[in-house]
Amino acid sequence: MTILVKICGLNTAAALEAALEAGADLVGFVFFAPSPRHVELDVARALAAQVAGRARKVALTVNADDATHDAIAQALEPDMLQLHGTEPPGRVTALKARFGRPVMKALPVEVPSDLSAVAAYAGIADWLLFDARAPKDATRPGGLGRPFDWTLLKALDPGLPFMLSGGLDPANVAQALAVTRAPAVDVSSGVEQRPGVKDPQKIREFVRAVREADAAAAPVKVVSSV
Repeated sequence: MTILVKICGLNTAAALEAALEAGADLVGFVFFAPSPRHVELDVARALAAQVAGRARKVALTVNADDATHDAIAQALEPDMLQLHGTEPPGRVTALKARFGRPVMKALPVEVPSDLSAVAAYAGIADWLLFDARAPKDATRPGGLGRPFDWTLLKALDPGLPFMLSGGLDPANVAQALAVTRAPAVDVSSGVEQRPGVKDPQKIREFVRAVREADAAAAPVKVVSSV
C-alpha cells in the first residue's frame, strides 16, 4: 500500500513547486479568509496551471456557499473538495451532485465520542479527514499545529478511506502512521517557517519520512527458490 501525502495550505508558486517535486500526491489550497494560507481566486488559477496534472488538487473551504464553490471550481478546477466546517451530510451530498467531484469531510477529534460523527458520513463522503479539535476561541477550525490522541483511531474502521491531520511534521509522522495505520496524511503548519509560509526543506523531509515509514511497514515478499 502506498500512503498518500497531501501538502495543504500552498499559496505561492515556490511552495507548490517544492511539494510537487517532493512527490506529494495531493496539493491543497485554502479558500477561507481568516486563514494565513488563504488564496485569492486569481492566485489559485495560476497555481492550478502550475500543477498541470502532477498531483490532485484539493479545494478546502469552511461552510462556503454555492456561489463561492462555483467561483473556486472555475478558478482551480479541483479534483476533490475538502469541507472543513460544520457541513452536514446533506451538504456533502449536494456538493457531490453539483460538481461531480469526490468530497472529503473533516471531522474534529478530541475525545472518543467525537468519532460518533463517522457513521453520519459513511456512504456519503468519499473520504474523511481527522483533525484535532480547535479551541473554542480559535478563528479557524484547522491548520493550528495541534495533534490529538492518535490511539483513538487505532481500532477504527470508518468504512471509507481516511486521512490523518493535526500537528503532523517530519519528526512525528512515522509514529502517527504506526499508531493509526492511516492510508493518507495531511500536513500544513508542520512544514512551515511561520504561519502561511512553507519551508521547502521541511516539505521534502515530510514526504521522505512518509515514504520511509511506508516502505518499512510493507510486508516482506518471500520468493520461492523452486
